[in-house]
Amino acid sequence: MTALIELKSVEKHYGDYHALRGIDLEIRAGEFFSLLGPSGCGKTTLLRTIAGLEEVSSGTIRIDGRDMKGVAANHRPTNMVFQSYAVFPHLSVAENVGFGLRRDPRSKVEKARAVEQALEMVGLGGYGKRRAHALSGGQRQRVALARALILEPKVLLLDEPLSALDRLMREQMQLELMRLQRQVGITFILVTHDQEEALVMSDRIAVMFDGQIGQLADPETLYRKPANRRVAQFIGKMNFLPGRMLDQRGAIEVAGLGRAELAPEQALPAGGEITVGLRPETLAILFDGDTAPRRETRGTVAEVVYYGDMTYYEVRVDGIDRPLTVSMKNLIGRPVLEVGATTRLAWDERALVLLTA
Repeated sequence: MTALIELKSVEKHYGDYHALRGIDLEIRAGEFFSLLGPSGCGKTTLLRTIAGLEEVSSGTIRIDGRDMKGVAANHRPTNMVFQSYAVFPHLSVAENVGFGLRRDPRSKVEKARAVEQALEMVGLGGYGKRRAHALSGGQRQRVALARALILEPKVLLLDEPLSALDRLMREQMQLELMRLQRQVGITFILVTHDQEEALVMSDRIAVMFDGQIGQLADPETLYRKPANRRVAQFIGKMNFLPGRMLDQRGAIEVAGLGRAELAPEQALPAGGEITVGLRPETLAILFDGDTAPRRETRGTVAEVVYYGDMTYYEVRVDGIDRPLTVSMKNLIGRPVLEVGATTRLAWDERALVLLTA
């Protein structure tokens, strides 16, 4: 895919506050791209600079090969869906969707046809005459999407559009947005603080902290190979254990687990103290009759959190200050252990992730 949006050395200052720090980024045509990070990391500011709602302090933004310096928001090939949806309650659904076509030279019949096509696209065909105030939150979000897409932008910008929805509706709309993006084939840029949402929906994700990009990668790489501890802490759950490289061939000593042999390309300089990451689902509690597929250690269950389909255990292991978090599927016939139970814990050195600060 070719780069549709290019940002080079983008900086943004609000007085003494440094909101964006040297952002270099390329976003591809037809890509579902997410800006992910905690509140205040700069992700919404970055989205607004692409939209033209904020001017950059320095650096350049190019969209489809054109420098956006001095180009007003309404003259950029972008459209934006806001967190609040900004649906006009006194207008009908059709009037809301067609609001941006007021100065369009097309006839009333052509505009009405375009509105209906946009409503069909978002699953609201036949809703045109309904009053906007009578819609559910999910339906208002669809109206906002239709109103943005009817102008046929090259880039659709989404500023936490699902945050006001309940969990079930949010999960449904995630799938709808993915389907819609594939259908229209344009670039979507999503701002979210919800790492699960970003992992589910995105082709690539830029994880941001303090106005900078901490890591840019596809969802699987971010989850399996976080670039540093900060990214690992933000994406999913992760156990962190102190470790030490024994030699440059990949031998490592991990607190509570013992010696492990890593692939040579993972090795760091020997003798240095390191942090080792281990995802909860890569650990497994062994029940009676189970054999460890790779390695095994012993521990005591300190806490049990039951989620229905999953149970999360906190397991204390000698040599580690904090309990290890272990996630287990609640399969038929598999018991849920009680606090205080002693258990065997299986692990695999292939799941270990070496992390920098």
